[in-house]
Amino acid sequence: MHHSLWTRLFINGLIIILLGMGLAGILFWHAAERLYIETQTENLLAQARLTAAALQGQSFPPAPVDPYLQTTNTLPGLHTRLLGTEGAVLIEFPLALEDATVQVPGVENNSSVTPEELLQRPEIIAAREGQASSAIRMVVPGNRRVLYAAAPVYDGQGNINGLVYLAVPLPGGGLPAGFLYQLLGAGAMAVALALLAGSLLARRITTPVSAITQGATAVSGGDLNQQVPVQSGITELDDLGQGFNQMIDSLKQSDRVQNAFVADVAHELRTPLTVIKGTIETLEDGAMDDIKGRGPLLTSMQRETDRLIRMVNDLLVLTRADAGMLKLVLKPLDLGDLAKQRCEHLVSLAARRGVSFRTQVEKTSCVMADEDRMAQVLDNLLDNALRFSPDGAVVTMEVSQHGENAWCSVHDDGPGIPKKHLPFIFERFYRAESSRNRQSGGAGLGLAIARALVQVQGGNISVESLPGQGTTFLISLPTKTDCHEVD
Repeated sequence: MHHSLWTRLFINGLIIILLGMGLAGILFWHAAERLYIETQTENLLAQARLTAAALQGQSFPPAPVDPYLQTTNTLPGLHTRLLGTEGAVLIEFPLALEDATVQVPGVENNSSVTPEELLQRPEIIAAREGQASSAIRMVVPGNRRVLYAAAPVYDGQGNINGLVYLAVPLPGGGLPAGFLYQLLGAGAMAVALALLAGSLLARRITTPVSAITQGATAVSGGDLNQQVPVQSGITELDDLGQGFNQMIDSLKQSDRVQNAFVADVAHELRTPLTVIKGTIETLEDGAMDDIKGRGPLLTSMQRETDRLIRMVNDLLVLTRADAGMLKLVLKPLDLGDLAKQRCEHLVSLAARRGVSFRTQVEKTSCVMADEDRMAQVLDNLLDNALRFSPDGAVVTMEVSQHGENAWCSVHDDGPGIPKKHLPFIFERFYRAESSRNRQSGGAGLGLAIARALVQVQGGNISVESLPGQGTTFLISLPTKTDCHEVD
């Protein structure tokens, strides 16, 4: 059976409240009962001492024939007995009654205490030794608890010549009935207030959760225009709401990026496909028979086909990197040696424009990396520098080590990149208007691939550039102790 969050919170809260109040009520009841008995005991002892003091120095009549009756003390009210040193009842109060007798229950004849038994009670023994004392015992029949207090009475010479013995029955439940009713009333009121507070708290918790649930349902249906309130006053729920709103913003951004990416891919693919399609149509219209004219057409179609293949391969690399499925062969690699190799590999291409390479390696910088992937990164950066360097310029590649990282920088003397474009320079298909365009030969994926390949190997890549002062790309990778170590 499924229940709403409000119902579960309310029921669980009610159970916890009832258990807590029940436990607190039991503890309070025992504490109140203990306090009540202590108070009654102190009062009864004080009354016994006062009564004994009032009778000090007086003589007592002979002991009555009737024995002391324990059940007499179960009657409501205060019962006073003045006992002789041998336990005989010397004076019975109240004497002011007209008949000078005490009405006792009908079970009196079946429950009596002899003077010998009475003198064995602890409170009587203590009183006979000169110390006022009290005791609580069960009285049968009826199983009622009775509080007793005994105090010594002294004659004129300071000798004990009697005892004051007081008794008062205690409530059957431990506390007076009126107090019990008050406690039950207070408990009922507390439960009602707790239920009201629990209901309000459950509603306060479930309202933002319900809003998040509704928002999540709408998002699952494709509606990203959702925001939930974050002013519940409950830190965890507000954090949850903020996290939900941030997730929606991220989804919106991802959706925009995905749409832009798809649009960019479609646009980039459309251009070479259009050229290829037009070339094929031209060849079909008779250019195939023109031996001189078909050569350039086929060359153009091959160039666009190669461009398509490169673009598809680049997109495949990015997709695998995003999915964490890019296969790497990590092994100790001397970054300085690799930098020199890549410059030598592209030296003939640079010579066509009179551009030269300068490589500076401070010391051996060993990293744990995939050699082919790092070669692809350096080739992208060097190709980028060649395309934007003026004729006769110098492209500088420096390799150094600082702390636990190896650094490789590629600097060109090109026009530089305006500051507003720098945060987006590694985005896919992004081109800065003044320095990156299709006519220069790039599709806008080289730097995105470079960043993805560096990051997947535990490194970082950044760019520094000022208009008119060239551009510098910086790569950092964690170093490894020994480049000659074999995996």
